[in-house]
Amino acid sequence: MTLPPAVPALAAWSLPFVGLLLCTAFLPVIPATARWWERNPNKLLLSAAFAALVCCHYAMRAQGFHAPPGAASLGAVLRESVLDDYIPFIVLLFSLFTISGGIRLTGDISARPRTNTAILFLGSVLASLIGTTGASMVLIRPLLQINSERRRTRHTVVFFIFLVSNIGGSLLPVGDPPLFLGYLKGVPFFWSLRLWPGWLFSVGVLLVVYWLLDSWHYAREDRASLQLDQTTVVPFLLRGKGNLLLLAGVVLAVAVLVPGQPIPGTAWRTPPHLREVIELALCGLSLGLTSRPLRRANQFNFAAITEVACLFIGIFVTMQVPIELLQAAGPRLGLTEPSRFFWASGGLSSFLDSAPAYAVFFEGAKALPAAAGAPMLQLLGQGGAVRVDLLEAIAMGTVVMGANSYLGNGPNFLVKSIAEGQGVKMPTFCGYMVYSGVILIPLFIVMTWVFF
Repeated sequence: MTLPPAVPALAAWSLPFVGLLLCTAFLPVIPATARWWERNPNKLLLSAAFAALVCCHYAMRAQGFHAPPGAASLGAVLRESVLDDYIPFIVLLFSLFTISGGIRLTGDISARPRTNTAILFLGSVLASLIGTTGASMVLIRPLLQINSERRRTRHTVVFFIFLVSNIGGSLLPVGDPPLFLGYLKGVPFFWSLRLWPGWLFSVGVLLVVYWLLDSWHYAREDRASLQLDQTTVVPFLLRGKGNLLLLAGVVLAVAVLVPGQPIPGTAWRTPPHLREVIELALCGLSLGLTSRPLRRANQFNFAAITEVACLFIGIFVTMQVPIELLQAAGPRLGLTEPSRFFWASGGLSSFLDSAPAYAVFFEGAKALPAAAGAPMLQLLGQGGAVRVDLLEAIAMGTVVMGANSYLGNGPNFLVKSIAEGQGVKMPTFCGYMVYSGVILIPLFIVMTWVFF
């Protein structure tokens, strides 16, 4: 990409991106705007307004974006941000969200610390296979049902957000939106499996901490609650099993159908958006084959995914400017070492969503020259290369630090709302950050020392 010479101009035109992310962070919690923000058409209006500002910038500036200035430049921006990135991104999220909403697991057993720890570990594995949103939707209600007789359950939901809604999705592109964006930009599908040491370390430490904390709370439960918990046993029942096969179909489609690349074992190249067509077809099968009472029991609706779709169309367009800015000025900002990329990308992911944070810092790392002795990853499709150590830092930073606040990843608020709907008094925004500050930040400091 040929970059405009005036970096200050890029910084100024990055404000729509920053402004949109700040709106998503603060408008829902400001009393004067909270009710207005609840309506998805208002989110789309705001998102489109910020995107329109950036579109005007690309249409009117003197230097083009992959194309001559003017209409050609604007067309190139929209093609890259909407057709190449946004549509595959939102279709995957929609598919995982819709199909997992047709799976219902019910039952109740004794909520001992080892039981809860086992469920959190299961969710941490499942999150990489069906996505953090899918795993959260499938497991949060059974976990709440198992713990319904206990009074001390807040910490369990907090650790569920840490592990299942965020850190567990570190191993595959379908696990968490940032990794899927990397896949769209040419990172091989199975590359993220190399993050398993960081996944194992962080999940292992958090499970041990949780078991100790839950054992402490369990010892302080009143006798009546424990007796009720131990005597209330309901066999587990899994409904909507066919949706598990449909989820496997989505994962297979993402792994095999790479636009422009041959299907393994054949010479036939995948046409653009065939992958998304198949994902949507699997969604249609899920909606047609899953009973409506089952989805009603899951309180399933499209409001949450519609909110994501409305916001991310603006985010994907407006983030093109900060991507250019990092490409032009990344080294001057001191972003040259893995530890700095880990904390910079993770810090942004903590409050302003992990997916755009990954995209911005990925392009910044890609623009850096190769370093002596640093392995490079050759990207598929669009070509180019990126330092492996920087990519590992960005991938881990954006995924794991999405757990630092309710705003870091979409499932965080979803789990909070479901838990509160079933009577769990969840921490406030700041109260949650006390948990993350005391538990996660020391963990991430150790991870920096060990891995980056």
